[in-house]
Amino acid sequence: MTVLSAANEQVRLNALARYDVLDTPNESVFDRITSLVCSIFAVPMATVTFLDAHRQWFKSRQGITDCEGDRGPAFCNLTIRQSEPLIVTDTHQDGRFANNPLVLGPPFLRFYVGIPLRSTEGQNIGTLCAMSPEPRAISAAEIAILSDLAAVVMETLELRLLATTDGLTGALSRRAFRDEGARTLALAQRHRHDVSCIALDLDHFKSINDTHGHAAGDSVLFGTVAACRRLLRQTDLIGRVGGEEFAVLLPYADRAAALGVAEKLRAGIAAESFDGSEGPFKVTASFGIATLTPASADLDTLLALADAALYCAKSEGRNRCIAAPATDIASVGRRVLKAGQIVFNGGRSAIDCTVKRLSGEGASLAVLSTAGVPERFKLAIAADGFSKTCAIARKAGSEIEVQFA
Repeated sequence: MTVLSAANEQVRLNALARYDVLDTPNESVFDRITSLVCSIFAVPMATVTFLDAHRQWFKSRQGITDCEGDRGPAFCNLTIRQSEPLIVTDTHQDGRFANNPLVLGPPFLRFYVGIPLRSTEGQNIGTLCAMSPEPRAISAAEIAILSDLAAVVMETLELRLLATTDGLTGALSRRAFRDEGARTLALAQRHRHDVSCIALDLDHFKSINDTHGHAAGDSVLFGTVAACRRLLRQTDLIGRVGGEEFAVLLPYADRAAALGVAEKLRAGIAAESFDGSEGPFKVTASFGIATLTPASADLDTLLALADAALYCAKSEGRNRCIAAPATDIASVGRRVLKAGQIVFNGGRSAIDCTVKRLSGEGASLAVLSTAGVPERFKLAIAADGFSKTCAIARKAGSEIEVQFA
């Protein structure tokens, strides 16, 4: 088993970032693969897992409730460090895992086999794995089957890079939106015209799925895009960038015009009616708006500004539109995917994190939990030889915005 150096880990994270798969919605093709794994191997648990700097995140999962977990004790954290499958027929008889919290506590793993998901550059970005609370032997033929299914996962990811539309809603795929958006921004800068971005997120979407079922939730997603398209120009772009998150790019639209469009979209979505298990129901959405300026010259920055304004709309009560103030632009930073550590208590304590954005003034960090993170600490990025004292500016779910001292 190899040990990942900081430099090698950064190369691996760069390969993972190319697929733009983290925190994307469930997709039936991956769910069918994990369902097949459970059926073929007669195990209750299977996952398609990707590992960023601090967590293992499940693109698809069977028999597991949480969508992510701590990378430290994860069996998959060992799988990505080797070229061959990781096979553990009985964790109680394996000194590497006998005291692992995933063995001693839920899901009480006894059997695990993981196949590395290897990028075209040769980097292990995740795993396809089968698991059981009962010990089990596995044959060479079964390993070959699991390896073939892992190859299907990677082939599907490669095809996703070529896909231009989201299969459920008909909106642009996340990657296609980024590609088309970058071209739109380049034209705006060349010809010196305005362009604005709207980030929108459906309010309380989880409760829609819980109350009315996933079919109703899918209907809401489709209807949301349909309602927006009726109100947008043909030249406007709309993409699905998350589970219930969408982004709209408006060429030739300044801040005031973009706010007007966002208000029309908000009212249009609120006017839609959907059929649910308990009768017809309505939904609302929250909106954040950002406009291109010399300081926000790339799509990542523009999206980050719109997302920050969207967070404000959520925190102020939802079902409203808020535009990002120009004063926020300089501190947004560039989009990255880096392994970091939150270091405190005189260097005696550290929490792994993933650095998602970085500027000269601050950073955006993702952690499993903000509990135990002090208000001031040092952010270390080993691959860059980077260490700066910082203070928390904002917490939003599992993400922390920090300003450098």
